[in-house]
Amino acid sequence: MSYLLHLKCRECGRTYPLEPLAACEDCWAPLEAVYDYGALWSDLRREELETRPPNMWRYHELLPLNGEPCVGKQTGFTPLVAAPRLAQALGAREVYIKNDAVNFPTLSFKDRVVAVALSKAREFGFATVGCSSTGNLANSVAAQAAAGGFHTFIFVPADLEAEKIVATRVYGARLVKISGNYDQVNRLCSEIAQKYSWGIVNVNLRSYYSEGSKTFGFEVAEQLGWRLPQNIVVPMAGGSLITKIAKAFEELKRLGWVEPMETKLFGAQATGCSPITTAAKNGAPEITPQKPNTIAKSLSIGNPADGYYAVKTILGSGGAGEDTTDEEIVEGIRLLAETEGIFTETAGGVTVSVARKLLRQGQLNPDELIVLAITGNGLKTVGAVSGKLEDNGVIRPKLVDFEEQYLNLAAVAKA
Repeated sequence: MSYLLHLKCRECGRTYPLEPLAACEDCWAPLEAVYDYGALWSDLRREELETRPPNMWRYHELLPLNGEPCVGKQTGFTPLVAAPRLAQALGAREVYIKNDAVNFPTLSFKDRVVAVALSKAREFGFATVGCSSTGNLANSVAAQAAAGGFHTFIFVPADLEAEKIVATRVYGARLVKISGNYDQVNRLCSEIAQKYSWGIVNVNLRSYYSEGSKTFGFEVAEQLGWRLPQNIVVPMAGGSLITKIAKAFEELKRLGWVEPMETKLFGAQATGCSPITTAAKNGAPEITPQKPNTIAKSLSIGNPADGYYAVKTILGSGGAGEDTTDEEIVEGIRLLAETEGIFTETAGGVTVSVARKLLRQGQLNPDELIVLAITGNGLKTVGAVSGKLEDNGVIRPKLVDFEEQYLNLAAVAKA
């Protein structure tokens, strides 16, 4: 049974039928899925969810499908990991990592939104699907579209990391490289969606696609024993993830499944592309577009579609936005790896290094529970740390060489 009622404009409130629509015809604001929460409250109990398989579809009543998903049936319910060594390094009491770096099938949180979008594309009858992407979305659409039997076109900036190019092409998708930044790629996709009967997951399917991000928030609450975190730090590109985590927490409170405490939401961006955090620091939601220039290419969206709402979400929660340099991003990647054995891509380096900044600034309370959103795997951006890791060279297969090269180093390190 579906509890989805209609789409609704976030600004003027006009409602729309459940069709492949993303923006209001009157004010061009984004549309959002609306559910029958009264029926959900009476029909569904939290305890029932706990008996279901450990994947994102355990929350299917709060997702915008009419039937069963056609892809991504093993996606979601990634680990929420206590991170005491990282907490100590950061100077915090209690830190958890929500680790979507091990999400199925392509090792990023985008697997959640794509599973919803492609399942909705099948319900709408689309045979061809596609996306504009800074990398992770390209990987996920290519993989899940292959599994679902769709024809696929993936549009990306030409300077995308080589790892993400390979991890898109291997699935047989038609990869279209554009000599421009993400915002230019996305404009082309919008024109294609208007001309052709294709399901572009982050254009005409965006109202449904974005709902998949809620499962990240649902899982955090459930894995904390059905309680909300006091603080969560989230990396931002288009800004949708942080707004949908907030929506997830509000839905859980509305259904009475968690105590109605407030969560402070903190947005993290790279200094080389920080339109949302810049606006948050200015205390107003108006976004000034930027030209991206950072190693965090998965966050390189200079004119974020949900930036306005991301800022409102951050400021409305009592949180803050902060950005971090490329050098600090690499430090964040290494810190998480060296303390907790988790290798994250550049977006995760942004999350960790921003959390460290916020703690030092006093904006994050070190005595409160903090969740860090790790949204992608380090294998996707190996180039970011290549050449920045210690290399002691090659030794002969002789014990004396080993002792001289490594035991002496160990003795120095202990001293």
